[in-house]
Amino acid sequence: MYRVITMSGYDEPWWFFEDWQKDIQSVEAYENFYQALKKYKSEWLKMARNYKEFKSQDDLLAAFWKKGDEIWCEECAGYLQRYQSLMLLEDWHVLPADKKRWAYRRSSGELPSKFCKKHWYE
Repeated sequence: MYRVITMSGYDEPWWFFEDWQKDIQSVEAYENFYQALKKYKSEWLKMARNYKEFKSQDDLLAAFWKKGDEIWCEECAGYLQRYQSLMLLEDWHVLPADKKRWAYRRSSGELPSKFCKKHWYE
């Protein structure tokens, strides 16, 4: 089962921290990889039109953001960048190497720097 997932939160999608699923906004399930890839591409293009800043990986995990769009982090006692993320997963896991797509390995620049003690001092 393949899943195209959209998320919103202060962690980029490739981290998969313990509570990453709390940021999920939508999930669409597909039996066929190419149907899921078609949906992923459609969502990726839509997000790329709406967000100037992005980092996208060949494993079909992508983060999009607007500078200044921040959310409060209780653990950090500060504001962190909000990311709109897009993922294509196989059985809730990162895609295997044979399904990676090099054309999606793109970036509009550097990710904003951040530091949150939540993930580094547990």
